[in-house]
Amino acid sequence: MPAHVVLIRHGETAWSLTGQHTSHTDLPLTAHGEAQAQALAPLLARYSFARVLSSPRRRALETARLAGFDDIEIKADLAEWDYGEYEGRTTADIVADRPGWSLWRDGAPGGEHPSDIGARVDRLLAEVREV
Repeated sequence: MPAHVVLIRHGETAWSLTGQHTSHTDLPLTAHGEAQAQALAPLLARYSFARVLSSPRRRALETARLAGFDDIEIKADLAEWDYGEYEGRTTADIVADRPGWSLWRDGAPGGEHPSDIGARVDRLLAEVREV
């Protein structure tokens, strides 16, 4: 039987509400974000998972725990895009300073370029394929 990979984004944070780019700023979940994660538990309990992997960020780990997972492997390659100088800024704010900017094309100064993200995804998928 083929393996399946299930990706779950962390619950709501204060910055996801305001549209601020968040990478290394280790924000907790909001009360609503905690409720979102808890709502996943009965949905995911129907499945058997060989492994549960998480970003090292608090918001991701809290989401996994509140969704009912205890044995969580922390993987640095699952951390969110490093926004460098754009950490905490909104896309609209960045584009006002840098018209035409696209994260997927231009990356973030002092942070990661799209090719860096691609390399992390490739490493992670290679590891997951071994299971």
